[in-house]
Amino acid sequence: MNETVSSNVPPVKSGYRKIAVIASGIFLSVVLSVFAGWYLACPCETVPGAVLWGELVEEPVTDWTFANESELCQIQVGGPIITQALNLNCMATDEGELYLSCTQCAPKRWSKVVADNPDGRIRVNGLVYPVRISQVTEPLEKDRSWNARLQKLVNSTVLGGGTPIGTPRPSDDQWWTFRVVSANH
Repeated sequence: MNETVSSNVPPVKSGYRKIAVIASGIFLSVVLSVFAGWYLACPCETVPGAVLWGELVEEPVTDWTFANESELCQIQVGGPIITQALNLNCMATDEGELYLSCTQCAPKRWSKVVADNPDGRIRVNGLVYPVRISQVTEPLEKDRSWNARLQKLVNSTVLGGGTPIGTPRPSDDQWWTFRVVSANH
C-alpha cells in the first residue's frame, strides 16, 4: 500500500527567504558594530569596557603623583574569559604611592578578579601602564589612601568630590582601597 502524506503548509517562497537572510545580516552587522564600538571606546562613564587603548609605558613608575592631575583613572583587569576595563577614583600620596578607591566593592566583579590575578593595566592621561593591584588591609595604609583621596577630591566634580578634609574613613565594609604598583618595579 502506498500512502502519500500531504501537507497543508504552503512552500516558503524564495523572496521571503531572501528578505529573512538580508534582515538577519543587517541585524548581525548592527550587533557587531555596537559590540566593536563598546570594545574599542569604553570604559565610558559608568559603562565598563574590555580593553584600555593608548601608548604603553614600560618604564617602572615610582612616583605616581601625576595621577592626581587626572579626574579618574581607568583600570583593566584580566578575567578568565574576557578582560574588564572601568573608571575609578585614583589618588597618589605625597610620597608617590598610588591607590584606587572603591565604594561598596564586595559584589563588584573587578575586585574579585584582582584577588585572583593582580596583574592589570592603568590608564592615566592617555598613557597605559602595566601594574599589579592589591587590596589594602592594613588600617594605617588605608588611612593614608583615604587622606590622599580627600586631598585630591576637595575641588573635584567626580563622585565623592567635595568631601571635606578630615572626614573620617568609612568602615571597611563600605570602602575599600587598592595599592597600585608598576608591574616592572
